Amino acid sequence: MQINVAQMLKQGIGSSYSYRIKPPLTGEEAEHSVSGEVELIRTDKGVLVRGTLYTQRSLVCSRCLRIFDYPIIINIDDEYLPLTDEQQGIPLYITEDSEGFTIDQFNVLDLTKAVSQYTLFNTPINPLCHPDCAGLCPKCGADLNQSRCSCAQGTGKRSDLIKI
Repeated sequence: MQINVAQMLKQGIGSSYSYRIKPPLTGEEAEHSVSGEVELIRTDKGVLVRGTLYTQRSLVCSRCLRIFDYPIIINIDDEYLPLTDEQQGIPLYITEDSEGFTIDQFNVLDLTKAVSQYTLFNTPINPLCHPDCAGLCPKCGADLNQSRCSCAQGTGKRSDLIKI
């Protein structure tokens, strides 16, 4: 998800450009890729990236331990700062306490790090395959979404499970 912003850095403050991010059409990368649209806006320091991106992650349900795809919506609103001055070609000093993202020396803005961070931030700690997942029987381990268990633990209802 790299965007060359060399021409944009030469434009005036406030100039903007819309960029559509499309997933690959085939292959394993297409299955869990990122799509959406971002707007790039030239600021006095760099480029502001705003938009909404969509992806998904394979997660393990915290109740039944099944793997499922969890959709993630990423609302990005970050400023990217260039590492070099576009006019003079000299390196720019960016303070260490700067929390922003950077545009590399080749004027390429890479959304990969931001998407990775936002995806991690938007991933639930205890993911559920669906809100009413019944989970596993704590005695026999039967998947209570599939059937009721017949062990001595009880009826196999959700209320019989140990809550964590």
